[in-house]
Amino acid sequence: MSKIPFSKIIAGTMTWGVWGKNCSTPQMIELMNSCLESGISTFDHADIYGGYTTEEAFGKAFGESQINRKDIQLISKCGIQMMSEKRNNTIKHYAYSKDYIIASAEQSLKNLQTDYLDLLLLHRPSPLMQADEIAEAIEKLKIDGKILDFGVSNFTPSQSDLIETKTKINYNQIEFSITHLEPMIDGSLDHMQTRRIAPMCWSPLGTVFRKENEQSQRIQKVANELAYKYDVSNDIILLAWILKHPAGILPVCGTSDKNRLARLMQATTIEMELQDWFSLWTASAGNDVP
Repeated sequence: MSKIPFSKIIAGTMTWGVWGKNCSTPQMIELMNSCLESGISTFDHADIYGGYTTEEAFGKAFGESQINRKDIQLISKCGIQMMSEKRNNTIKHYAYSKDYIIASAEQSLKNLQTDYLDLLLLHRPSPLMQADEIAEAIEKLKIDGKILDFGVSNFTPSQSDLIETKTKINYNQIEFSITHLEPMIDGSLDHMQTRRIAPMCWSPLGTVFRKENEQSQRIQKVANELAYKYDVSNDIILLAWILKHPAGILPVCGTSDKNRLARLMQATTIEMELQDWFSLWTASAGNDVP
């Protein structure tokens, strides 16, 4: 297992750039400092965010922030080739050659104005990926000190096993939330616990506050009751529900709202009671557990 001290809540930067709030350099610096003040020290990136622009915008802000590199952890992802002015692509596809992985990681380092990534993830699985070529790239990046650790994102158990025939995976960043329960049921989280792979999860609040449907209404009703009981807001309850899972899931929270960021770590202080946890699962499913 990795020994990197990632914060228990991770700041996702996807909406910090042009794909979201389009923060200025001073605004990004302010967000970084808000995160650090509240105990969030890990920042999640991908080369594609902002159409290959957000890493560089963050890096500029980091360079001007005077934040000590040792006080933060930087994650990035590679492998998705998007249609972009910055790429000579005729179709969206995945690329995992040894040279591409190394070049992508090196570009992320340049963009982020850092000498190393704490963690590099393969963003999405490709049917054409070759485990030995991936392993060679990761080994070289580690030897050269350009990445400290390696993982994957959105990989199934069998896809993870394929990569692990050649190199150890320590993280898998998956979609998981109160409205996306599949990893808890399809064996993904069991597999990660068995293989000592630490899960991270993106979109940890699911569709609760984005979709007006019966499921959202049921979940919000229970979450509001628990918010009153535990004296926090209902979004914090939904994060605490994730944190109770024994796999040790690290939620990646994509907000660019400074005030919300400041509250997120409250979820780590809640000891949710067993029946409260099941009441949320039941609300999501719409029926009692079997």
